Amino acid sequence: MSYADIVFKSMCQDIIENGTSTEGEKVRPHWEDGTPAYTIKQFGVVNRYDLSKEFPALTLRRTAIKSCTDEMLWIWQQKSNNIHDLHSHIWDEWADEDGSIGKAYGYQMGVKHQYKEGMMDQVDRVIYDLKHNPYSRRIMTNLYVHQDLHEMNLYPCAYSMTFNVTKRKDSDKLTLNGILNQRSQDVLAANNWNVCQYAVLMHMLAQVCHMQVGELVHVIADAHIYDRHIPLVKELISREPHPAPDFWLNPDIKDFYQFTRNDVRLDNYETGPQITNIPIAV
Repeated sequence: MSYADIVFKSMCQDIIENGTSTEGEKVRPHWEDGTPAYTIKQFGVVNRYDLSKEFPALTLRRTAIKSCTDEMLWIWQQKSNNIHDLHSHIWDEWADEDGSIGKAYGYQMGVKHQYKEGMMDQVDRVIYDLKHNPYSRRIMTNLYVHQDLHEMNLYPCAYSMTFNVTKRKDSDKLTLNGILNQRSQDVLAANNWNVCQYAVLMHMLAQVCHMQVGELVHVIADAHIYDRHIPLVKELISREPHPAPDFWLNPDIKDFYQFTRNDVRLDNYETGPQITNIPIAV
C-alpha cells in the first residue's frame, strides 16, 4: 500500500467525521450554476512524506505526473503567469483574454531582488543558497505578496516553500527537506496533485545541488472537501490501494532549467479508475 494512500484516507476520513461545515455561511466560491460552494473542513492539517522511502503518488486513482510537473515548472522554471505556456487547461478559469493570471505564481518567482551577492529571483536564490549556504535557515520562497494581491486573478493557494538541509550519519551526501505551506486546498481536486509536484521539485533540486531527498512536510491551513465532492471522496477512500510506484528522474540533467515534463516518470504505477468530471468551484 502506498503511504500516500494511508495519509489521504486518514485525512479525508477525519475531515468528513470531525470537520466543520460552512453551509449557510457567507462564502466566496460558487459552482458554475451560481450556487454557493460550501465545504466541510479541518484547520491545520500537517502531512509528512519521506521521499527517500517512496514517491507519494496516490494509487486510489492516478495522478498525472507529467501534467502536475508541467504546472510546477511553469511556475518555478518558466516563471510564467500566462496559460499559453502550459500544456493543460487547469488555469483557464482565472485567465484574462490575453491568457494572463495577473501578478500571481510564476510572475512573483521571476521578480528579481537585491541581495549582497547581487540581483536574483527567488528560485535562483534558493539554488544559490543550497549550493553555497546549505545550512542557512533562510532558504525559502513566498508568493503571497500583499502589495500585488489586487493584481492577481487568484490569490496563491500553495504560497511558500521553506527548505532545510540536514546530514544523515550514514551518508556523505546532504539531505534536502522542505515544507510546503498552503493557505487553502480543495482536497479532492488538488491534494495529491500538489504533493506530487512539490515532491518532483524536491527531487529535481536535490539532484542539481548534489543532495539526496528527505522529508516533504505539507501544511494546509484550510483542508476542505466541497459539498458536491463528498460522495466522490467517500467512494475514492473505499477503494483498495496498491503499492507505491517507482519514481524516475532523468539522471543526466544537472541544471534545473534543463528539466522538462518528459524527464519524470512513474513506473509500476497501478491505480484505481480515474474520477472524471469533478465539479470545480470558482
